[in-house]
Amino acid sequence: MFFETPDIRVHQAGNTGIEYVHTFDSGIAGPHVCINALTHGNEICGAWAVDALLREKIRPVCGKLSLVFANVRAFSDFHPDQPEATRWVDEDFNRLWDVSTLDGPRQSAELSRARALREFFASVDYLLDLHSMHTPGPAMGLCGPTRGGLDFAHRLGLPGYVVIDAGHSAGRRLRDFGDFGDESSPRQAYLVECGFHFDAASVDVAHQVSRRFLDVTGACPGLSAGQPASAQVTVQITEAVTIRSQDFRFTAPIDSMQVIPAAGTLIALDGAVEIRTPYDNCVIVMPAPARYSLAGMTAVRLGRQVV
Repeated sequence: MFFETPDIRVHQAGNTGIEYVHTFDSGIAGPHVCINALTHGNEICGAWAVDALLREKIRPVCGKLSLVFANVRAFSDFHPDQPEATRWVDEDFNRLWDVSTLDGPRQSAELSRARALREFFASVDYLLDLHSMHTPGPAMGLCGPTRGGLDFAHRLGLPGYVVIDAGHSAGRRLRDFGDFGDESSPRQAYLVECGFHFDAASVDVAHQVSRRFLDVTGACPGLSAGQPASAQVTVQITEAVTIRSQDFRFTAPIDSMQVIPAAGTLIALDGAVEIRTPYDNCVIVMPAPARYSLAGMTAVRLGRQVV
């Protein structure tokens, strides 16, 4: 298990007036591209990738490049003895990105940070949001429901799985904020789940996809030279299973990207309600571990491969 974290305190001041937000302007016309880490405080792979880009003094040849650490307060409490205890401080930073929540009366550590970053993220043309997962599984990119998002994921060619999904019932993600979720907008956001939280391989994926992103967007052409794109498998989510009771459980172990051959296969029980696969060759996407099986949470996504 890999629990080592970078010391990001050297980056605290930023250069934008917002702590832990760095923007570098080439002075030449071009898009504003951004790589964001630590949407969740225990997803350390992205912190390593952004820390490396800052320490290497990577700069754009056109447009602007921003490098961001988001939920730093949660990350500051990370400890190897309780590595999953710092996903957030008060609530999930990645369920706050709709106008009614951002403008609403509720207060929390995550909302304060989201409100401080709101105008900044609204200025970004291409966003890469680096995440990792509760359980082992292959890396995947979540491109959202728009055609532009899917096209952008295929341009990047990383990771090997692309998931078309519409998000969570519990709240809007950063990748769906504002124009990022608008079919008519050229602005794109791509959320990459780099692998298991505490697998060193997830750090490698975060480095690879970050450099590929900067290459493909034109901010840093050639930065991913010699790094071929993957042969991607695309999965369309048809259903996100939301937990309704206090007694949710999978009936047998299942893995992310596992294909269940037969329609009607029982995979979980939500109290007395049976959860069955809706069609043949159903793809299981990011099943939640038992410790996160709480009412209102997404238990698993169900999808099918598409061409």
